[in-house]
Amino acid sequence: MVKKKWAVKRLTVNLTATETQKLSQYCAKTGRPFNDVIRELLRSLKVDSDEVSEISPDSEVSELARLQKEVNK
Repeated sequence: MVKKKWAVKRLTVNLTATETQKLSQYCAKTGRPFNDVIRELLRSLKVDSDEVSEISPDSEVSELARLQKEVNK
């Protein structure tokens, strides 16, 4: 039996109704829980100092748009 590693920190995220709906639809479509989807998105963020300075809000919007397209397939 494999033991699950529990979260080190609990985080509350405030989402709009639209964001919640999109996340719910994506999770329903993929069969994945909210936590897994959010963790995957966080892991995909660039954190190197050179890369962080180049990240714009537009790149985050692009990622969300990509996820929305997946939901709508």
